Amino acid sequence: MKQSWNGKDLRDMFAAGSGWLEKSVDEVNAINVFPVPDGDTGTNMLLTLRSVIEEADRATDTTVGVMAKAMSHGALLGARGNSGVILAQIFRGMARGFDGKAQFNGAEWAAAMVQAAKTAREGLSNPVEGTILTVIREAADSGQQFAQEHPDDLVAIIDEMVKEARESVARTPTLLPALMEAGVVDAGGQGLYILLDGALRYIKGELEDLQFRKPQMVSANITATRSVNLVSSEEDEAYGYCTNFLLEGTELDPEKIRRKLEDRGLSLVVAGDETAVRVHIHSYDPGGILAYATTLGTLHQIQIQNMDDQHIGFKEMRRLKALPTDIAVVSIAFGEGMIRLYESLGAVVVKGGQTMNPSVKEILACVEAVDSDKVILLPNNKNIILTASQIKELTKKAVEVIPSRTLPQGITALMIFNFESTLEENVQSMCEAIKSVKTVEVTTAARSTQIHGIKVKQGQAIGIIDDTELVAAGDDVTDVLMRSLDIGGIEAVQMVTLYHGADLKAEQAEEVVKRLEEKYPGKQIELVSGGQPHYFYIVSLE
Repeated sequence: MKQSWNGKDLRDMFAAGSGWLEKSVDEVNAINVFPVPDGDTGTNMLLTLRSVIEEADRATDTTVGVMAKAMSHGALLGARGNSGVILAQIFRGMARGFDGKAQFNGAEWAAAMVQAAKTAREGLSNPVEGTILTVIREAADSGQQFAQEHPDDLVAIIDEMVKEARESVARTPTLLPALMEAGVVDAGGQGLYILLDGALRYIKGELEDLQFRKPQMVSANITATRSVNLVSSEEDEAYGYCTNFLLEGTELDPEKIRRKLEDRGLSLVVAGDETAVRVHIHSYDPGGILAYATTLGTLHQIQIQNMDDQHIGFKEMRRLKALPTDIAVVSIAFGEGMIRLYESLGAVVVKGGQTMNPSVKEILACVEAVDSDKVILLPNNKNIILTASQIKELTKKAVEVIPSRTLPQGITALMIFNFESTLEENVQSMCEAIKSVKTVEVTTAARSTQIHGIKVKQGQAIGIIDDTELVAAGDDVTDVLMRSLDIGGIEAVQMVTLYHGADLKAEQAEEVVKRLEEKYPGKQIELVSGGQPHYFYIVSLE
């Protein structure tokens, strides 16, 4: 039995795993809590892996340390969507585990996988159990325990990891109520299990299976329920004072700082290294937090906002002139009308969004191409925020990401951009502005399901609020839209903007506007041809 493996073996293992995953991309994509036609976890993972293998193929040094570093770099550049970014973090951790090594045995593989799980979790400000993070951690821990008695048996160690990964995927619905209610497992965890299973089959020499068979999907060990509420991936509700600062010093410990502050407020984010740490926290006692931080080093870029007093109103006039060149805004958008609107507001557009998340490489190329050393990124999709966040460390430019989850949020952020303000001031105001926007989307159900007591049949129209809550389903698109707007709180807002999709005629959308004007007299209602695919309507409530 072979006991020592090199970088070429590592590359070939993951190349086989990538090919194994490719056979089940559609099945992984179909695992979606919401039955919307934009499930793309499998696609994002596969495209990220292709970049991994492409970069590995360019490496001429086959020592495992060098090869793993090349694969990590490829993963970062090719990362798409949340699943792709987390996968890139896994490869980064694996590269750390193999750093400086020429070859590896079973025990060293297990240790590298533990490091991969740790790095993946550290990369997220709000890690959630019941996801790919849980699967990689439980699989890695199982492998490491097995390696203590069988340190040279790589095949047996990975076999143990794959078994645990499969069981971990099946358990994800018990950890995440949204999965439990929808009756599905976590898609990212499913993809990771298939990837590891493909790697195992390769090192076991099961080449015929890899060529002629397909992966077996993991099913949830539960049935869909009605009583469990959907969980949101949003941060905790803001309250008190939003405190931001940069701490500079020597021998700083970001993890120790995180532990010290985690009981002092909500929405805590601590990121950095031994010389510089960025802190963001919502707390009633910003003074106490700053006092603690000053004992560690020097504070810079201090920002304290009273969130209870903040209110960003909707701007009545849209600025159609281009944004100044000293600060560029790069935005993700899809749909001909949407793209034109973003460009008219001065943004440089990277085409993408639902079903077609752009890669880190594509966004980076646009950032580097703009004629500015300061760039604001508007991802406009929850599945692109992590991808956009990777750009900072890949460019010398000052890049800030506004966590916009929908296209209407991005538009509102653009409209309050102030060319006389600094980058930091604009980021601050744009981040606050997107909080004032509620988004209602109407699309087509990609599968039959039941969520939060709402029964959905494949092909029906469904209404979703803020990309997190399914609120209506039915056969009539207009009826679903009207019900969704009522639930979304249309009565309490001043302005309603409807962006109608490519699958709707303008006349149909105009009739809907007439109905809304009759039902809600006095409200300002606008109709814009968004031209977006898949979504009949994307509506902004402000």
